[in-house]
Amino acid sequence: MVSNPELYTESGLDLSLDIQPLENPEGELHLRFYLASGEACAFPATGIAEVMQQTPDQIAPIPNASPLLLGTINLRGKVIWVADLGQFLGDSGVLKTDRPTIPVIAIEDQEQILGLAINSIGDMDWLDVEQLEIYHPPSDTMAPFVQAQWQVEDSSNQIINLLDPGKILRSARWAT
Repeated sequence: MVSNPELYTESGLDLSLDIQPLENPEGELHLRFYLASGEACAFPATGIAEVMQQTPDQIAPIPNASPLLLGTINLRGKVIWVADLGQFLGDSGVLKTDRPTIPVIAIEDQEQILGLAINSIGDMDWLDVEQLEIYHPPSDTMAPFVQAQWQVEDSSNQIINLLDPGKILRSARWAT
C-alpha cells in the first residue's frame, strides 16, 4: 500500500474512496460452452491451453482422416488436430462450419494438445466442486467424459456437464 495518502489528494483527487477489498471466490474456475444442439458443457480452466476463434480456411482439412476430425491448425508454431467435440460426444446437433469463425478450445493434458470445435463459448464460472452431482444421467456416448453436473441457479435451471479434458484426450474413440 502507499504510505503517503496525501500524494493522491494534492491534485484534488482522492483515489482511495472507492477501493474495496476483493472477495476470494470459492471453488474452481470453469469455462462454459455450448454444443451444436445447445447442450451446455464446461471444462476446468486448468485443462485449457487456449480459447480461440478460427476462420474455416485456417483449419486445414486432412484427407482420409476420421470423420471426427475437422483438420489441423497452427497453434503458436505447433500443428494440432481440431475435432468436432459435439460429434465426438454423440451430440444430436450438427456443427456449422460455414460461418466467419469457429470457436475452438485447445485442451492440454501431459503435453498433449487437441483443439475442440464447439458451437459457442459461454462464461467463466467459479464452481464449488464439492457441490457438484449428477442431476440427469448423460447419454451413453457422453457419460465416460462427464465428471459431474451442476444446475445454474437462475430462471433457466440449466444443467451443465463438467467434462474431463484428460479423458477426452486419451479416449480410444479417436482411433475409430
